[in-house]
Amino acid sequence: MRKLNVAMIGGGFMGKAHAMAYAAMPMFFWPAPAIPVRKVVVDVNQEMAETARDRFGFEEASTDWRAVIARSDIDIIDICTPNSSHAEIAIAAAKAGKHIICEKPLARTGAESKTMLDAVQGSGSIHMVAFNYRRTPAVALAKKLIEEGRIGDILNFRGTYLQDWSADPDSPLSWRFQKSVAGSGTVGDIGTHVVDFARYLVGEIASVNALVKTHIPTRPKQSGGVDKLGVSGGDRNAERGPVDVDDEMLTMLKFSNGAIGSIEATRNAYGRNNFLTFEIHGTKGSLAFNYERRDELQVMFADDVGDARGFRTVYTGPAHPYGSGLWPIPALGIGYGETKIVECYDLCTAIVTGKQPSPNFEDGYRIALIADAILASGESGQWVDIP
Repeated sequence: MRKLNVAMIGGGFMGKAHAMAYAAMPMFFWPAPAIPVRKVVVDVNQEMAETARDRFGFEEASTDWRAVIARSDIDIIDICTPNSSHAEIAIAAAKAGKHIICEKPLARTGAESKTMLDAVQGSGSIHMVAFNYRRTPAVALAKKLIEEGRIGDILNFRGTYLQDWSADPDSPLSWRFQKSVAGSGTVGDIGTHVVDFARYLVGEIASVNALVKTHIPTRPKQSGGVDKLGVSGGDRNAERGPVDVDDEMLTMLKFSNGAIGSIEATRNAYGRNNFLTFEIHGTKGSLAFNYERRDELQVMFADDVGDARGFRTVYTGPAHPYGSGLWPIPALGIGYGETKIVECYDLCTAIVTGKQPSPNFEDGYRIALIADAILASGESGQWVDIP
């Protein structure tokens, strides 16, 4: 069985999720398409790199991602760093002929994403952008039902992503609140996940009309080298720095196939933890999904008999997409980690078969253009067409 040596750049929250997936994927999907080997992890200093090595089960630790990319024994470059470094690392990896998985959003802007897409095209590299939520079995089941025509032609898509981890005005000034590093706020951080759902399930988005707002203009500056994501009750006496990205966005959508829709995303919704949802209405039925109840897909078909009409719950399990590799009983429990395991399986399968996965850098670029258009519309108040 082929082995694929992985170099993971970034040992934070996402690094933990990716490392777990590399370790667990063959346990779930056996025989595995390939065995990912946790070869080397790179972080900003030697102490953090060695901690990540020991914690996440890598063989080596490094602080020099350029030297790691140049190594002939590395097959996959896994980019788990802040958004501002994605392009530089990915372009170098593509030039070195490595396969690449990059965390979302692909880059800070559409133009920056295009440089990454240009680099991988013709390079022979398999490339993936990590919109893992679409790999939730219930979401993949929704895609299957749509492709089978079970809900007919799609009329409307309504998506939300509501969180509250930044609702506290004294939570620290993470890099996610800084345009120079993140590119945008809620739009790029969580809104792009809903955009990915919309494109995956409905089709290409043609134009947007958005409201974009920053609710908290300053936050306490962080101390120490570790990004403090989701920490509340910060030091109110600390020096505060400016927030120059969006906290909330609401946009209407026009799809190229004639469907319409909307997306709402915020990180300032007290009481909402990871409220990632969609509802899709078609000419023959409807589908609804809530990630906080991720084993469930709500379905309603117009040809149901009269005394059974209405939404019913399908609990995903072995009969559904990816189900044979996960758990043997429906509703036994799908978590965030399983979506990353499936993502790893799809990446390894793509490398072995030589077929580009989805979403790849082309999808990441298209989503970045849509994010740019949402921000531009938020400034102008006008409909903005997607290039």
